[in-house]
Amino acid sequence: MFTIGCRQDMHDQPKFIPLRGTEFFADGRSARPQVQNTVARDQLHTDSYFETGLVDGKEGNAMPFPVTLQVLERGQERFNVYCTPCHSRVGNGAGMIVQRGYAPAGNFHTARLQAAPLGHFFNVMTNGYGAMPDYSAQLTPADRWAVVAYVRALQLSQNATRADVAPGSHVEPLDSIAEKEGLPASFAGEWTLPTTAVHGTPTGDTFVLPQSSTSSNPGPGATAASQPKTENSPAAVAPAGQTVPKQ
Repeated sequence: MFTIGCRQDMHDQPKFIPLRGTEFFADGRSARPQVQNTVARDQLHTDSYFETGLVDGKEGNAMPFPVTLQVLERGQERFNVYCTPCHSRVGNGAGMIVQRGYAPAGNFHTARLQAAPLGHFFNVMTNGYGAMPDYSAQLTPADRWAVVAYVRALQLSQNATRADVAPGSHVEPLDSIAEKEGLPASFAGEWTLPTTAVHGTPTGDTFVLPQSSTSSNPGPGATAASQPKTENSPAAVAPAGQTVPKQ
């Protein structure tokens, strides 16, 4: 009984330990090379710009596919799920997490981000930026590009003029819309960053990583219809305790 109880079958299992040698194969390695012409999962990158947003190592400035209403709707849905807690529904960087003391998120309506190439937003979602983690696990490349397109639409919506509205379209002030929804007119007013918002910089300004030179050349497969429209009159980033525009 004692001998049976001391069997080592569960301890000495017939398996290979990663990077440990073995006498089973002639070369003594347990780790085997891939079969020729095989591709590992998530490594079939036939379109490098679609997967990275980079052209020759620089951020490109074009969509890899045409932007349709369906693409914008998908981008809006994903943005509202993953981006609004920090960036807010209008992209001014004063989301609910920030209002509760987290580091202020990027304000898409600043001059820097309005001028940023489309590949910059894709690159940030893929690799993270400052206090923002990457969202490559939550968003597929196609969804990241859809969010990029929606961010451009947000930038236009928050900085649009009457000249951007199609002729004959009905335009209403936001305070009137708020009142129709049963909300006070002040609901459409300015948002205030709380004094608890942490910038993490000696000057109290929003943290910005050093900028490398970026390329404004379109990525492969871009069409004229997919080029974003540039917007005017960017808003400024408000320090803690001051206001940022809510339009």
